[in-house]
Amino acid sequence: MSLASVSIGYIPLVDAAPLIVAQEMGFASEEGLSLDLRRAPSWSSVRDMLAFGQVDAAHMLSPVPVATALGLGGAGAKFSAISVLSMNGNVIGVSSELAARLRGVGHDFGFSDAFKAGRALIEAKTERLRIGVPFPFSMHAELLYYWLSALGLPAPQSVDIRTVPPPLMAAAIEAGEIDAFCVGEPWGSQAVDNGVGELLLPCSAIWSAAPEKVLAVRSDWVEHESSLTGRLIRSLWRAGRWLGNPDSRTLASELLSRPEYLNLPSEILDHALTGNLVISPAGAQRHVEGFVEFFHGAATFPWRSQAEWIGAQLAARTGLDRDAARKASRAVFRSDLYRQALASTSADLPGASSKLEGALEVPTPVSSPSGRLILGRNQFFDGRIFEPLKD
Repeated sequence: MSLASVSIGYIPLVDAAPLIVAQEMGFASEEGLSLDLRRAPSWSSVRDMLAFGQVDAAHMLSPVPVATALGLGGAGAKFSAISVLSMNGNVIGVSSELAARLRGVGHDFGFSDAFKAGRALIEAKTERLRIGVPFPFSMHAELLYYWLSALGLPAPQSVDIRTVPPPLMAAAIEAGEIDAFCVGEPWGSQAVDNGVGELLLPCSAIWSAAPEKVLAVRSDWVEHESSLTGRLIRSLWRAGRWLGNPDSRTLASELLSRPEYLNLPSEILDHALTGNLVISPAGAQRHVEGFVEFFHGAATFPWRSQAEWIGAQLAARTGLDRDAARKASRAVFRSDLYRQALASTSADLPGASSKLEGALEVPTPVSSPSGRLILGRNQFFDGRIFEPLKD
């Protein structure tokens, strides 16, 4: 059978796993697809590859297609997020010098309390913090701004946010170019492995249900390639389901570790997939349940309320009209296409396409065709609840 080739740009991160697994484990070929995975050096490269038609789809930071819809970032093309690829999976880390100052103010590196970690960070800083993030429009940046501002350090006004490609984050810490970072795994763990930094907090401690990466396509491509769109969504959903099985983690780590993908030891990748993170060069470990989620709790559903939260955050810090930004953002996450693609599968989809963000203290059953769908905990560290516009 002849397979249709779909080219996809990606960054070498653990959360590119659904793309790699879909190709290597045959989920793409089951849909008549061959995924031509093209590794890129930076998020701006991925964005431009998609915008200029060099690839058909892209592993993309969830705020990028929203920012593009709001006229931010200069992508030059409109993007649609047709599936969420992963929830969470980021870490905040600090240089060894800053880690020592944090211990000096009594911080215990408990790795779960965003209030304690943030207040200790603010107390320990001796000058304006320089924090590395992979891209200006990223969940890394938005969660940092949300977290620090809520704790009394207005961001981005009072911090120096610097763009550093994920594979270069450890080198930037070692060179003294930044004091701290927020990055997706395994690049935070690499700083620990290299002995130049320590991990302070998982970003899931700031928002427990943050959509991290999406599969983005050009909006005009969706209109002309509806069959490929559906087949792509289904193959990635099946890959996510496979990744959601704990028994798959060892093989997943080995697939990701290959030279053509992440080119790192499988052991360091396994830390992220299991949530068993080594947070200091001395070997201290912390377990984060659901550190990165590829399937459970409708993790890959593109909720319009997620896009709206991102749009509201971007509007607040760039001076855009907030109501207009929220409305424009909602249309970027294509829950309609996701539903169409998975209608013929066993996927148990939520009855609504928007929800209150931050409102679930514990895993909670929600309306779905089978009545068995349970959404995971969805809370912001400061207890705020984001109410989306009415559908």
